[in-house]
Amino acid sequence: MAEKLVLIDGHSILNRAFFGLPDLTNSEGLHTNAVYGFLNIMFKILEEEKPQYLTVAFDVHEPTFRHKMYDGYKGTRKPMADELRQQVPLMKEMLRSMGVTVVELPGYEADDILGTISHLAEQRGMQVSVISGDRDLLQLATEQIQIRIPKTKKTGTEIENYYAKDVLARYQVTPKEFIDVKALQGDTSDNIPGVPGIGEKTASALIAQYHSIEAVHEDAANVKPPRASKNILEYWDQAVMSKELATIILDAPVVYDFEQAKLDGIASLYTDEAYKMCKRLEFKNLLSRFEHADNAKEEALSFTILDNEMIANAFLLNLKSGFAFAFTQTETGIAISIADGEHLVYIPSTEQYEEQKLAAAFADAVIRIAKQDETAVFETAEVKKTLRYLLTHGISLNPYRNHFYDRTIAAYLINPTIGDYPYDLIAKDYLGQFLPSKDELIGKKNHEIETYLCHEANVTYRSYQLLLDRLDEMGMMQLFREIEMPLAFVLADMEQEGILMDKETLQEYGRTLQVSVDALESRIYEAAGEKFNINSPKQLGVILFEKMELPGAKKTKTGYSTSADVLEGLKGSYPIVADILEYRQLTKLKSTYADGLSNFVEADGRIRTSYNQTITATGRLSSTDPNLQNIPIRIELGKQIRKVFYPKAGCVFIDSDYSQIELRVLAHVSGDENLIEAFREGKDIHTSTASKVFSVPFDEVTTLQRRNAKAVNFGIVYGISAYGLSQDLGIGRKEAQEYIDQYFATYPKIKEFLDATVEDAKEKGYIKTMFGRIRPIPELSSGNFMTRQFGERVAMNSPIQGTAADIIKVAMIRVHDRLIQENYQARLLLQVHDELLIESPENEKEAVIALLEEEMRGAANLAVDLVVDTQIGKDWYEAH
Repeated sequence: MAEKLVLIDGHSILNRAFFGLPDLTNSEGLHTNAVYGFLNIMFKILEEEKPQYLTVAFDVHEPTFRHKMYDGYKGTRKPMADELRQQVPLMKEMLRSMGVTVVELPGYEADDILGTISHLAEQRGMQVSVISGDRDLLQLATEQIQIRIPKTKKTGTEIENYYAKDVLARYQVTPKEFIDVKALQGDTSDNIPGVPGIGEKTASALIAQYHSIEAVHEDAANVKPPRASKNILEYWDQAVMSKELATIILDAPVVYDFEQAKLDGIASLYTDEAYKMCKRLEFKNLLSRFEHADNAKEEALSFTILDNEMIANAFLLNLKSGFAFAFTQTETGIAISIADGEHLVYIPSTEQYEEQKLAAAFADAVIRIAKQDETAVFETAEVKKTLRYLLTHGISLNPYRNHFYDRTIAAYLINPTIGDYPYDLIAKDYLGQFLPSKDELIGKKNHEIETYLCHEANVTYRSYQLLLDRLDEMGMMQLFREIEMPLAFVLADMEQEGILMDKETLQEYGRTLQVSVDALESRIYEAAGEKFNINSPKQLGVILFEKMELPGAKKTKTGYSTSADVLEGLKGSYPIVADILEYRQLTKLKSTYADGLSNFVEADGRIRTSYNQTITATGRLSSTDPNLQNIPIRIELGKQIRKVFYPKAGCVFIDSDYSQIELRVLAHVSGDENLIEAFREGKDIHTSTASKVFSVPFDEVTTLQRRNAKAVNFGIVYGISAYGLSQDLGIGRKEAQEYIDQYFATYPKIKEFLDATVEDAKEKGYIKTMFGRIRPIPELSSGNFMTRQFGERVAMNSPIQGTAADIIKVAMIRVHDRLIQENYQARLLLQVHDELLIESPENEKEAVIALLEEEMRGAANLAVDLVVDTQIGKDWYEAH
């Protein structure tokens, strides 16, 4: 069997991957989607082809002989997007790290390199596969040379294959004649002029008949249509030049060694250097390919396992300040790893050394050291996780919280856009070390919990000072020490407290929802004139846009779009659409809450949500398992889910909610006197805005005017466009723009602030909140207009939303601490955006309300007062 060579058109496949995949970035901010897509296409090809040789050709960024022949060659091409340009050297580095031969030739294009090498390989009797997205390469197809054109789709990569016979079948011309077709029709992508008046259809027909432009020219008098006959004579020199421009060179002066391009199986690509590149670029899905590569793994981590109670206790008793630790849950209990610069140990609980004993011994060591040394620091990967383990065993370290450091929180503050901060990422970014990930160590094939946990402690210990130094450089040390670290202890206590839930009330709520869902379903079927699957976008699209012929249809590859933004624009005019949107809300309520919440009730009848402190880039908290922050409360049935949550016997719920906190922050940061005055007057802010914007007396503002002013008030905070506002209010874009213009005329300093914030963010690449929190906005430097627009909206909103998030965190810490310090039995249970929920004994409620409101109002010193609305109730619904 003949040997096989795979040739890849580097820029073409990189470009195809770039536009075929969504933008991806690693923690360094490097764009990586093109490299990732290229590798996936390459591996797919190699697994199919199993070649003995592999080479990738790239264009060189300088003029070629074609540019010298014709000044306009490729003159209409748009410049390469910056996000793609950045990835070209990364791609070459990745290929070279794999040992792949990369070829470039000044003065020539990659096509000429591919043509020359494929021609040489064919002469040696080899089979050749040329991988490119450029159909110009079809001219190279022979019985031995196959052109493969990948198409990146959501379902994966599909590939069109062309030998010479396939080109003839598809285009009715041979591969060599394909050049002549280009010479006549031209090529807009390469700006090859061709012959005016001859398009693809005519060009293909003429070459299929005459087989060359020379033959067409010779018989020009008889060529049909007449315009083609005339133009082939008039533009003959242009046709000849176009043919030369379109012809791929088969004898370019390429220095090429087949032996260097030899591939010793696909496994030979999985080198240590390539593994490190994949780790650096965070291609987690590709790392499994390196599992069997002998040189891909790091040197084994050295640690000691202390599974004897006496030895473990002796070690803990001798611990001194400045150690790092990590906790995890195992099948048999808990385990702790500790790194102190001299030792790296793993201590598991066992049948003899029970979980409770290990937790208590560890806590005793922490307390002992903290009492002896005021400067003692305990470094950990996730302090809240540790606190939850200890609180489960009745151990609180809250009095010693100033001694703790959380690696994940520190890394999050430094770069809040990642969302995940595993030890291998920290090791890569701060220690320059590539470590196996948690999934690699304790995934399906491996169960190295000891190694994983020791990596956690070791990386935390080694990166501690580096992360602190970076926080200090960025001016976020105070934010870290005074807000985020104390908050972790507050959240641990809140999660441990949990909230009581009534299963019977939940079941009744589910039945109520089902009645409403059934009624909506019947109305939708009646309006549609038939039964169908309302949850099927395809069936729904056919009903709405084909059968009922509703306007605004948007076709997609799978049918009509029935997304919320499409349907929202129709609901005011078509009752069926309003019913469908409500149906979606109610069915989600039923599945997520009515049916789903009961799965989270623990033995003591309480639900314990988990708060995520390091997920959102703005600094807001989120919650999971279950998510109690996204209960849809705009509709009455959504609000009623709160009836299932109730306080323990003898207690009530106290719920305090900040009033329009983001608008108050906007008034402060912008310094707009009119908005500040509106708040200081104590009147309804939306009515006050409507009065000013629409030039009507305050007492004469209509309900519609107030609603419109409210939409603008909140929309401005999020950088709303005229189009977005027009969709929200159901008005024309021109009218919406007039509202926005009137708003900025009323509050001129808001416009100045927003514009200045965007410009500052463009210059620096980030924004800051009042409390010093930094939010990077890489989108502002994107080559994509829509991405830049999104970045501008983020720049406008983040200082406001981030400051509001910081304020509620300050309030949480102060309220939590005072309840404990002043010996109240009341406890903070939940935070939902701008709202705090407390479970308080009846006899404490008045004092707790006063405490709660005092701390919430005093959480920040703004130009306008922070106002809170407080309610009391026997369930969460009544308290809100």
